[in-house]
Amino acid sequence: MNNLSQPDLTQHPPRSVRVRLGGYAHLPRLLDKARAVLAGKNGEYAYNCPLDQRFFTFTQLNPDEMLAAIKAGKSDSEMLAWVNERVRRQLFEITAWSAWLEQYGPGDADLHAWFASVLKTIAPQRTDIRSFADLLDLDDYVSYGGKG
Repeated sequence: MNNLSQPDLTQHPPRSVRVRLGGYAHLPRLLDKARAVLAGKNGEYAYNCPLDQRFFTFTQLNPDEMLAAIKAGKSDSEMLAWVNERVRRQLFEITAWSAWLEQYGPGDADLHAWFASVLKTIAPQRTDIRSFADLLDLDDYVSYGGKG
């Protein structure tokens, strides 16, 4: 049985970038990764990775302060309240940012090359993978036994 308050990311992936909490894409995934890091069960998943940093830049939250709040055992609802107490964004901004994040893809040549190399490794025949969200969902699926 999965313990979602202490996810074991060596056994199953975190939630998708596309899953939203309070309108924020990626926040549930970020919480899963942080909880797994705190439990020592994050596997290859890293807290405060470049995609997490997009969230922290948008919200202007401090990743260490957020990790401390998560360490206190706060639920998703409590973490959303914690975020909302500190972030001064309107719902339309959160909605627009979340839609942008779901479509965000590699920008420069180096990121395109990295993106292509990952895709070539896990599902070389796929032509529909365009964003980091697409790639992460596919990689999570393949990493836990799915066929690309």
